Amino acid sequence: MKTPMPEVVSMRTRDGVRLDADLYVPEGDGPFPALLMRQPYGRRIASTVTYAHPSWYAAQGYLVVIQDVRGRGTSEGRFEPFINEQRDGEDTLEWLAALPACNGRVGMYGFSYQGVTQLFAAASGHPALQAIAPAMTGFRLDRDWAYEGGAFRLQNSLSWAAQLGAESDRRDGNHERFAQRYRLGHGPAADELIDPASPAVRDLLGGTFYGDWLDRSLDSDYWEERSVAGCLPVVDLPALHVGGWFDSFLTGTFATFEHLRAGAAHQRLVIGPWTHLPWTPAVGQAWLGDAAQSTIDTLQLRWFDHFLKGHDTGVDRDPTVQLYDLRANRWRAYADYPPAPGTRLPLASDGSAGFDIGGGRLGATGEPVVDTFIHDPWRPVPAVGGHLAPSPGIHDRTVVDARPDVLTYTGAPLGEDHQLAGPVSVTLNAAADADSFDLCAVLSVVDADGRARNLTQGYTRARGNGPVTVDLRGTCALLRAGERLRLSVSGACYPAYALNDGSGRAPGAIRAADLRILTLSVNTQGSWVELPAQSLAMKEENP
Repeated sequence: MKTPMPEVVSMRTRDGVRLDADLYVPEGDGPFPALLMRQPYGRRIASTVTYAHPSWYAAQGYLVVIQDVRGRGTSEGRFEPFINEQRDGEDTLEWLAALPACNGRVGMYGFSYQGVTQLFAAASGHPALQAIAPAMTGFRLDRDWAYEGGAFRLQNSLSWAAQLGAESDRRDGNHERFAQRYRLGHGPAADELIDPASPAVRDLLGGTFYGDWLDRSLDSDYWEERSVAGCLPVVDLPALHVGGWFDSFLTGTFATFEHLRAGAAHQRLVIGPWTHLPWTPAVGQAWLGDAAQSTIDTLQLRWFDHFLKGHDTGVDRDPTVQLYDLRANRWRAYADYPPAPGTRLPLASDGSAGFDIGGGRLGATGEPVVDTFIHDPWRPVPAVGGHLAPSPGIHDRTVVDARPDVLTYTGAPLGEDHQLAGPVSVTLNAAADADSFDLCAVLSVVDADGRARNLTQGYTRARGNGPVTVDLRGTCALLRAGERLRLSVSGACYPAYALNDGSGRAPGAIRAADLRILTLSVNTQGSWVELPAQSLAMKEENP
């Protein structure tokens, strides 16, 4: 049996730049509907870290095109993330729809950057684009990609800049710098992480977006010019939105879904238990059952067969929202997302929440108490689990919770099962001895053995003293009777986020020696966790 090899095809953009692509042609008589993916990582990989090989889609009767975006792979031009994707996407749709083997109906699929190229192409309004399936992608560059709650996403940003920079070195034949960037992208050293704005790191990542992300103010036009949110109208375009509870772009998936559902076209939201990649039942340290194996390829085929081929595959009658339950290890179907506002669980303490893992209480009342703790940049609280590198997914964070620089508030054992489904937020009446400070809030489930495993978390950079709201990412979890919820609060989550020196300056202005010890406190009065309302799933159903 021969390995299916594509035909290499090329086109010219409106400004004369050649873009190269792999073309997979199905057997039989055409013309065929087409599936397009535009990516910056070398077209032969074709996002097979999450999807079936393009030849599988071609075997289902689709003309499949995997294109190197401008300045990537073998395509001509200079790559600048996000800037050219709307125009080049429109030009590619015009070219593809006119191919003799194409019937003029095009769908797009892909995740991460390949998701944002779909949205930019959709913003062009080209009539050939009939359906999309954006997965795990950002809607706003500043909020979903580079920063979270005003804090710089350090390791993700540094690693992605190194990856894209290394691809430029490969194209230029600069083997030495490719090796340096490859090493940086696969495991930054301690000095590179603690001093991410150093001249050495800036020099190594020169020619990438990294310096701009460090230095540009979040109110700068720079972010709007590179965000889909700044150019995407409410187009009437069927869209299958795929996200992951532990994906770094989950907020972008929700935002894109909310934006496009204002139109008349069918929208569907599927949130699996996955990290950014791969989409398997192994999520961090947890095995979430056979039902967590991705069936997105089969779902996408039904989606495109319905909207591109006109087959009645039933996707228009599927539940609007399907969420994977992280505790029951099953899919749950809902009519909408998010549900109605939920219940507030207040914080209480005897003042020892930082040095006694049982000193803080969740869902209890008591006299107002101030819990004080220290953030020491020499030994910052590490990132364990969650949605960012270096350890995304579900992890046992019991050892981290036991640290004296982590406040813990643990609830009483649940008297009955309780279903969570939807967004979670935390309000903390916080203060610090600095103009600026960070707060990381993690919601975990504590089992009968006292082991805590994270469900969802959030991060924010605060200024001034008083109530601070930390938006945790959504979750779906069946809490069993006897289990307990725990809120953990810290002043860092490193190296997922850059450390705060207390000054409020942009991360590009901070050097390692500027980092200092901060004293932080949480007053239990005016502090609480808000959980989504208990909502009953309609039925169990795989997506």
